[in-house]
Amino acid sequence: MANKEGRRRFGSIRKLPSGRFQIRYPGPDGRLRTGESTYATERDADKALSLVEAKLVTGDWTDPQRSKVKTVDYAEKWITERTNLRPRTVEIYRGLLRRFIVPYLGNVPLGKIDTATVREWRATLVGKGVGASEVAKSYRFLRAVLMTAADDRIIPRNPCRIRGAGEENPDERPVLTVPQVFQLADLMPERLRALVLLATFASLRWGEVAALRRMDLDLKAGTVSVRQQHVELDSGELLIGPPKSRAGVRTVAIPSVIIPALEHHLANHTGPDDDSLIFTGARGGVFRRSNFRRAAGWANATRKIGLAGLHFHDLRHTGNTIAAASGASLRDLMERMGHDSVRAAMIYQHSTAQADRKIANAMNSMIEEAGGGE
Repeated sequence: MANKEGRRRFGSIRKLPSGRFQIRYPGPDGRLRTGESTYATERDADKALSLVEAKLVTGDWTDPQRSKVKTVDYAEKWITERTNLRPRTVEIYRGLLRRFIVPYLGNVPLGKIDTATVREWRATLVGKGVGASEVAKSYRFLRAVLMTAADDRIIPRNPCRIRGAGEENPDERPVLTVPQVFQLADLMPERLRALVLLATFASLRWGEVAALRRMDLDLKAGTVSVRQQHVELDSGELLIGPPKSRAGVRTVAIPSVIIPALEHHLANHTGPDDDSLIFTGARGGVFRRSNFRRAAGWANATRKIGLAGLHFHDLRHTGNTIAAASGASLRDLMERMGHDSVRAAMIYQHSTAQADRKIANAMNSMIEEAGGGE
């Protein structure tokens, strides 16, 4: 009998004109849903309905209709809905999605992605020569997207379960000695000498040092205040906004030895107004990161000091390392670096502790060779 419905405590079963049986049941949101499959017997349909009820009770139920959405569509929606993401982060996520996820998983329904699929996708990226850092970033992005899909009950659990796949192990970046910092600064065009010194010894990011204005330097107090940063998108658009985190807004003490260089720079290369940019391009405009290497003769200068391949960010890395070596506390390091997480500061403390242990071991060897000790 067509459309005959059996009434039950949970859901309902009806017989279709074809003779097969179909289940219907309310989801967690109260909306009525129809089963994805039909069943040859009413008993089979009843078993399927009981299974759905059990999954709803245990929290393992997923929405069969929503699981059909394509990965690319859900990932785009995921990015759009996170209104607190910074423009540069949005650009990075969309780049990872476009280059490393869409070509392989973009048209795959969310419900079809399992751990084996993720493992094969990751192996494909590695096999194609994609850098380890980009593979790890892509995996972390996909994991975040699918974690939300699991929270939304679109999929039963996050299939990104590959141990260590999201970890990055970048090559150890070089740390300049203090003499090397001054050698590099002396190799810069005269208008950029103070930029290298300030970025290093105040542990500033490029976007922070490029956004500094005359009012941000207090040379009598020996401080620089970080209030904003410049962010240059791949499109060339330049955004001016607050630092990466609330902790990024900070005042940093400057070593007195570089203050004469800053005074010279302010007198010769910075406009007189309080809001004049301290460091500018050759024509006085906003100094863009994309123009810095050429303007500074960076490749030639770093080669001359024996550090070919040095990145601008390595200056901040050097400053952080010097600060950690001073014996500063974890909280003091976090404030100077502009971090609201202890993770980065702990890395520098750990590095300093390792170096101190090497010194102690060397001392130990010297003492033993001299016949000292018990």
